Amino acid sequence: MTETRSYPAPAKLNLMLRVTGRRADGYHLLQTVIRFIDYGDTLTFRVREDGAIRRVNEVAGVPAAEDLAVRAARRLRVACGTRLGADITLEKRLPLGGGLGGGSSDAATALLALNQIWRAGLPRERLLALALELGADVPVFVGGENALAEGIGERLTPLSLPPAWYLVLTPPVEVPTARIFSHIQLKRDSKPIKITAFSVEQAGNDLEPVVCREYPEVARHLEWLRRMAPAWVTGSGACVFAAFPTEPAARGVLEQVPEGMRGFVAQGLTRHPLRDLAR
Repeated sequence: MTETRSYPAPAKLNLMLRVTGRRADGYHLLQTVIRFIDYGDTLTFRVREDGAIRRVNEVAGVPAAEDLAVRAARRLRVACGTRLGADITLEKRLPLGGGLGGGSSDAATALLALNQIWRAGLPRERLLALALELGADVPVFVGGENALAEGIGERLTPLSLPPAWYLVLTPPVEVPTARIFSHIQLKRDSKPIKITAFSVEQAGNDLEPVVCREYPEVARHLEWLRRMAPAWVTGSGACVFAAFPTEPAARGVLEQVPEGMRGFVAQGLTRHPLRDLAR
């Protein structure tokens, strides 16, 4: 029986996000500080000898044909020339359209894990190029370090971030990233700032006003959380988060959320758990 192996696909938080411009091809230029947290999806792989790549379980809202992890596996297979394939099981914990990078993280985990499982041996630089073809958020997960991401997400500068625990609230809405970035009222001219060490004074999210205007549930969750601590939308939403110095402090606020609100507590990671799978 072929061995199965499971790998984590952690969520990310955008501790800061600025939209600094827009390219002629429509891609937005960003400056964002990305932190990994110890909460996320899990992918399990079983090697196939016939070269086929399939997702073998149903995932609500994510058809297998559109699954970024499946697409990543297929691109990697072509890039490394292997004759092997894989059955992929995706345990989905991260909400769709939540701004936590779930699909991007799944894709990165597929690249990193299958590069090892298939013994493809592609260097990180090649995996980063494949990652960027899959989406602007994928490279940072392959890079494996908390980072300042610039450009369309391809320019990564590792950042050392202080220990923190995060309370993340998950409003029951799915926010399409494209809708937010195409919004006429989106601020697109923030000045880039110099970041060598992130501080809370640099926090903020240029997408937040549009997200809250278009999705009142996000605004409601953010308003409640801000009564307890400084809080922000992550990515293009819908999730909102606040940082705390200890786990008990974060859990204490989670216990106070009004009925109907949901969330989780997670620790900030110093690096991606699969960082050492590529060199």
